[in-house]
Amino acid sequence: MKKTKNLLLIMNPCAGTKKANKYLTDILVLFAKHGYNNTVYITEAVGDAKHFAEQNAINFDLIVAIGGDGTFNEVVEGVLKSGADVEIGYIPSGSTNDFANSLKLSKDILKAANDIMNGTPKEIDIGSFNGRNFSYVASFGAFTEIAYKTPQNVKNSLGYLAYALEGIKDIANLKSKHLRFVADGVVIEDDFIFGAICNSTSVGGVINLDPKLVDLSDGMFELLLIRLPKDFFELNEIVIALSSKKYKTKMITFISVKNIIIETKEKINWTLDGEFACGEEIIKVENINKAIKIITNTNK
Repeated sequence: MKKTKNLLLIMNPCAGTKKANKYLTDILVLFAKHGYNNTVYITEAVGDAKHFAEQNAINFDLIVAIGGDGTFNEVVEGVLKSGADVEIGYIPSGSTNDFANSLKLSKDILKAANDIMNGTPKEIDIGSFNGRNFSYVASFGAFTEIAYKTPQNVKNSLGYLAYALEGIKDIANLKSKHLRFVADGVVIEDDFIFGAICNSTSVGGVINLDPKLVDLSDGMFELLLIRLPKDFFELNEIVIALSSKKYKTKMITFISVKNIIIETKEKINWTLDGEFACGEEIIKVENINKAIKIITNTNK
């Protein structure tokens, strides 16, 4: 007798333009045709996805997240805290879907659901930020507050452009933060306008990294630090380096690193996967190698 497979679908109905909502029935029918007994949980507030995944992951063979990168982050954190060895599927329906883009997941809702049914699990690294998990990026400085300060209705109407417009406003008021990084024993200390510890080719829909330099499963983060430009020429140098994805300039530090200790005399606001995170004077960031299994369909 064939064993029944149990699938938990966790959905954020407010993600992006809410386009995934109208496909819910079709998605459930598709999963049922592939032999899954479906359970659906609809989130109502921040933290719901994490708590439900943590409490219930052990009872399921597959957990599917529908929403933006923040929803996916919560599901991942819940699964990790539960200790369950369960595969995760992701149907991206947020405003930018940075992590989904890095994984080359389809933006078509039903195709993404099909890819989960026909794909294979890929082991992915996860980050720990003073004990709080993040899926693909921890960042501070210019652009980072855009993700959680831009109203959802503005994101829905403008999408990617919302981030770009907010970012342009930031450039006129660039402010630096003095931080000291100890990255695998190497000390980097300076005034920075932006920093990202990431496992992704896209950060905030604004900065894109060279895919050849990013491996989501190698046990390493990419550390990108941008120094405060003193004049227009240094600012232009930064823009050229980022747009060309060639980071050999004194204005930028770009290295691969496993563990990082960050020290600062003031508490700086961070974002983890686009969600607000309060900084501390000392922050320890660690790479958890191949911590989760996410289903991708590279043969699609």
